[in-house]
Amino acid sequence: MIRSLPNSKAYSWSFHVFVILYFVFLFAPLLVTCVLAFNDSSFPSLPWNGGTLDWFFSPGPTRVGIFHDAQNLRSILVSFQTAVIVSILCVVVGTCAAFAFEQENFPFKNLLYFLMLAPLVIPGVILGISQLLGATTAGMLFEEHLGLDVAIFRPSFWLVVLGQFSFITTFVALVVSARLRKFDRSLEEAALNLGATRFEVIRLITLRFLRPAIIGAGAVAFLMSFENFNTTLFLVGSKPTLPINLYLQVRDGSTPVINAISFLLIVGTSGLALFNLYLNRKES
Repeated sequence: MIRSLPNSKAYSWSFHVFVILYFVFLFAPLLVTCVLAFNDSSFPSLPWNGGTLDWFFSPGPTRVGIFHDAQNLRSILVSFQTAVIVSILCVVVGTCAAFAFEQENFPFKNLLYFLMLAPLVIPGVILGISQLLGATTAGMLFEEHLGLDVAIFRPSFWLVVLGQFSFITTFVALVVSARLRKFDRSLEEAALNLGATRFEVIRLITLRFLRPAIIGAGAVAFLMSFENFNTTLFLVGSKPTLPINLYLQVRDGSTPVINAISFLLIVGTSGLALFNLYLNRKES
């Protein structure tokens, strides 16, 4: 489309209809979920029977709100712990990978970069299955040849952490790399010429320039870990994360507590996104 040419009425009408339908399709399910979180009904669906906060605060026995539901609270805590550890690991390793691929030259650099991008095109189900089989095989080898029972090779909290870390790190590395490409290396050279050490240059100049990207990448890593389902499903142990727990509840018959959890997640993720935008604007 050439912007200088006038658009026909049919084109303008169809464009506006497309935009409206797109946003309705995107946000209508979220809006319905948020509204039903306050519906005074025992079923997580319409019709509307009046407002209530029972699905948040009711202690029971007929209705148990999310803040009194030990199982859901435990799964939220597990997801939060997993996301914090995964995001920290991914930020550290992903930032180092960005430095390596953007500022260093070494043998097989292009091949290793391609391998780093591989998790982006491999389905999460395949990643989960392959990681489970690999961990199980390694555990059997340790047990048969060394007589060691290594718990990390069995479905568990730490296997979930390692499984998510293996592909979320790629996203962090790409975000930091995109920012690092805009960095003026002459600033580092000037600081070195003025007597700064290499560590001081990285800490005071390079990392300060990368701070918005690192914060944003950390937020993305946290959210990806918190909501991950495909890979986690094959690696989780006796303590399920929130997405796995919600899946089990929906499969067995859900209650409006799921809507309440979804409402809290929507508010939480939206708040995190707005906070990240605020930090980026403040940095710029």
